[in-house]
Amino acid sequence: MAGLGVWMMAFISLCSLNVSALLQRLQHPVKADGSLSLVVIGDWGRKGTYNQSEVAAQMGRVAEKLNIDFVISTGDNFYDDGLTGVDDPAFEFSFSKVYTAKSLQKQWYNVLGNHDYRGDVEAQLNPILQKIDPRWICKRSFIVDTEIAEFFFVDTTPFVDKYFLEPKHHKYDWRGVLPRERYLSKLLKDLEIALKGSSANWKIVVGHHPIRSIGHHGDTQELIRQLLPILEANDVDMYINGHDHCLEHIISTSSQIQFLTSGGGSKAWKGDIDKNRKDGTKFYYDGQGFMSVELEQTNAKVVYYDIFGKVLHVVNLSKALGSVHAI
Repeated sequence: MAGLGVWMMAFISLCSLNVSALLQRLQHPVKADGSLSLVVIGDWGRKGTYNQSEVAAQMGRVAEKLNIDFVISTGDNFYDDGLTGVDDPAFEFSFSKVYTAKSLQKQWYNVLGNHDYRGDVEAQLNPILQKIDPRWICKRSFIVDTEIAEFFFVDTTPFVDKYFLEPKHHKYDWRGVLPRERYLSKLLKDLEIALKGSSANWKIVVGHHPIRSIGHHGDTQELIRQLLPILEANDVDMYINGHDHCLEHIISTSSQIQFLTSGGGSKAWKGDIDKNRKDGTKFYYDGQGFMSVELEQTNAKVVYYDIFGKVLHVVNLSKALGSVHAI
């Protein structure tokens, strides 16, 4: 872990931009050959239960094979109600002591999920957690900039109306979000500015909630109305999410966007699928697992794995003349 700390200081830097509205930007290097590889996990933090540890073991094997550069978490990092504070032992029991493979001792870029907002949300955002485990980076919305791809992490929970209008017995920590309308307006504006200014070969947006899904929660209508038009107007290649406890691949019927769900990090929902809404659906798996992404200048490969490390589905994308084609 000490080596990781040196690695962080050498390669991770915060770039202060002259436009105060812009999202915080982190730099991450690619491999010597210009390629990039990573694994994606979502909806995982259950102290190793519900097969979280088994999924973690397979992640480690795939990560070693691919020599990954970093890990993306699509949120719901700690169940059921986030962290109680920076000293909550769940941070170690659900994260540090579960993802122990040497190959996973890389930077983890995390977004918040709705379950994370039910706890002390500021705890997950607090840099003090990096003193416990230097892999951990969690922010509301931010950019990871590599030479061939930019990853735009978006805080999607505040978009969802029901968390505000029908919270039921749940309590949400909205510090830093209220007034909500101003928060969302600024986030969408910042994201649009960043996407328009991006010259990256691959534009990949990461959020917790799905835009398109045939799983338990289905499409997130607030994101379809407010976020999707910005992604389509700025030639985003992939939208990666969790929230639905499954693995799925849906292609857009109106743009080049690939909708990729990786929410099978622990507890899954067997048989929970909307069989009447399969337009654009290429793959759906109602079990536990994770996803890997390999990027080159003109090619991308996305692979879905189950709890045993078996390959379930492969997505090959080719980029030419500013467009993306499935091959």
